[in-house]
Amino acid sequence: MTSDAPRPEARAPRGFADRRARDLAAERAILASVSAVYERYGFEALDTGAMEYADALGKFLPDADRPNEGVFALQDDDEQWMALRYDLTAPLARFVAQNWETLPKPFRRYAFGSVWRNEKPGPGRFREFTQCDADTVGSARPEADAEIIAMAAEGFQAAGLARGQAVLKINNRKLLDGLLAEQGVDERRKLTVLRAIDKYDRLGWDGVVHLLGKGRLDESGDFTKGAELSAGAIAAVEGFLNSASSPDLTRAQVIDALGRLSLGAAGQEALAELAAIDTALRALGVGDDLAKVDPTVVRGLEYYTGPVFEAELLLQTVDDKGQAVRFGSVGGGGRYDDLVARFTGQPVPATGFSFGVSRLAAALRAAGRDLGRQARGPVVVIAFDAAHMAEYYAAAGELRAAGIAAEVYLGSSGMKAQMKYADRRLAPAAIMLGGDEIAAGTVTVKDLDLGRELAAGVSDNSQWRAERPGQATIPRGELVSFVRRIVGGGDEG
Repeated sequence: MTSDAPRPEARAPRGFADRRARDLAAERAILASVSAVYERYGFEALDTGAMEYADALGKFLPDADRPNEGVFALQDDDEQWMALRYDLTAPLARFVAQNWETLPKPFRRYAFGSVWRNEKPGPGRFREFTQCDADTVGSARPEADAEIIAMAAEGFQAAGLARGQAVLKINNRKLLDGLLAEQGVDERRKLTVLRAIDKYDRLGWDGVVHLLGKGRLDESGDFTKGAELSAGAIAAVEGFLNSASSPDLTRAQVIDALGRLSLGAAGQEALAELAAIDTALRALGVGDDLAKVDPTVVRGLEYYTGPVFEAELLLQTVDDKGQAVRFGSVGGGGRYDDLVARFTGQPVPATGFSFGVSRLAAALRAAGRDLGRQARGPVVVIAFDAAHMAEYYAAAGELRAAGIAAEVYLGSSGMKAQMKYADRRLAPAAIMLGGDEIAAGTVTVKDLDLGRELAAGVSDNSQWRAERPGQATIPRGELVSFVRRIVGGGDEG
């Protein structure tokens, strides 16, 4: 390339984030913790490919003239459209349909990995993110839904949330189906009603009531056409949403309040399912503080067929400027009995839950959780003299053999710059083997973790340099045991 040739601008595509060790360590810790919960409940790990044929994505199937609508798609050499997976559930449905005869039934699986959505990115909204799902396919029992909810509650605590910092909100889509059928609301308007209720958390009843009626004019001047329900139907929806208006109500009390409404046959079926879920949750030790019935939860307008669940984060979080920020939902799921049937023509009941791993990690960081120690770098061996590289690598090799991450500095800078490098790597310690140490059979170890802690409280730099805290010269044979004490047992790297 000539010097006057145009250079590309170094930039990441919109909606795609670069993640360094700190972010990756947080996500990996969540995945490991949640996966351990899934496995204790007897769920099998499954990994499907990143791409699926576009027609397998169900409601996310691109239009023929817009193959990239909602998904990132490309045409294979046989002219079939393939797309990066939008979620982990559609690939599961395809896998189950493809392997149904050989699978244990019910089939219980968990999976984690990246998913991609070709949607407009925004603050906290990415086009690529990590999910961790658990699903039971082949059981219509409400206890299968309860078990999924119990696992989700336990998973959030395993991931680092204290009891009361997240709550699972439970609803049943058939409740609203029955309510609207009793009010004579047709299918066309039902979807508009569902979309309106889905905005309840953000707009409150004052905003939703306009969307149930003639429509709503927002602050930008845009008008959203409403469902045009009758006054009686709007009143019925209001009563439905208000059935859980008190946060102190138990699940059983909310179910009882809903039972006093006119919900039709579908609604009565839903109430029986919710009651069975409540009974199972109590047997599983999931109290009303961890999971509650909330009629405002909608989720996946045309996707779910019965019980739905959404995890709301109650943890106090702030942004980079110290302003309070609300993360809201950090996971969700429900029953989707029609997805496998798209392939087989036979109904196959299924239920599941998906953790928003990337979102939960961001929320924990916004809550001030110290994730840096999880992402500590390796012990750094300072390189004083090229003639002694064999000594440096011998020291690094001993540490690695003991399970301690270590590296030899391979740049060309001097001692001061190397120490700065070690600090930027968040190295727990620096190893110094100068000529004098090598001749005397000793090694100098600087405890950088301790140094960072002490530095926060030192105001006199001359005193700091004189005391040289956290530094010791020890016999060469004690290197591994000394460093192991610094890194906390040698299993963190």
